[in-house]
Parts: sequence; structure tokens; C-alpha cells
Amino acid sequence: MVGPEWIWSLFGPPDLGPVAFETLERRTTPNDALACPPHFCKATSDLVPPLFAVDAGGLRTAMAKVIASEPRITLVHSDGPARTDRYVQRSALLGFPDTVVVRYIEQPEGRSTLAMYSRSQLGRSDLGVNKARLERWLGKLRQIVPVVQ
Repeated sequence: MVGPEWIWSLFGPPDLGPVAFETLERRTTPNDALACPPHFCKATSDLVPPLFAVDAGGLRTAMAKVIASEPRITLVHSDGPARTDRYVQRSALLGFPDTVVVRYIEQPEGRSTLAMYSRSQLGRSDLGVNKARLERWLGKLRQIVPVVQ
């Protein structure tokens, strides 16, 4: 391994691992972002994802299309029974790694929503990158999946 990936590996693995949304405690530094439905996460959410008019499996399939449209992203873990996927997305210029965890949440009447937590491996501040990522992903998802009004 050479280049930026080798340098960043000195700070630990780029994949920061899983999270338990129900007990998640946010960082004290401004380098993370959380999108979570009301009453699902212990931590305060930056964004509230909508209720989608598809089941959790359909939402996961649609999100896979959103993820495929993103640059420099790698799936690092997928847990089918827990309906959770984890990705590492790297910045364009220096390849800084951010870990993003997405959990799909089944709702009544064939509907679903999701929780997403994005956090940076390096730096005290992310300059809003993690929140912007979650907003972008939710925007793309809304373009391909109907939202329940």
C-alpha cells in the first residue's frame, strides 16, 4: 500500500465499525452527522428521514442504486438479517475516509424508513461534509422512491 491510503492507515483502519443506533452517542467534535427517525435513536439527529412507500427490502435496493452513483465508495460490511450496510467513502483530493452506516427500518403497511450515521476518521471538523452527504443521499433516494405524505 502506497500513497494517501498508507498515510491514513497510520491512524487506524478506514472502516470505523458498526453502530447501534438505539444507543448511539454522538461525538463531541463536529465531524459526524446523523439522520434518524423520531424515537429511534438515543442521539439527537441532524436530519429526519421521510417515511417511504416501499418495504425495507425495496428501500435497501433503491439505496444500492444511490450508493452506486457515488464516487470513491466501498461496501465494507452488509448484514442482511439486521438490514444494515456499512460503507467507506473517500474524499476526492486526499482520500480521507468516512464511514457511513445505513440501517433500513420496516414500518407498518409495507412502508419503511432508515437511519444513517456518517463520521470522519480524521480531523476535528468535517466542514459539513458528513451532513451534506446524508442530505445528498436522501435527496437522490426521494427521486426514485415515493415518499408517504
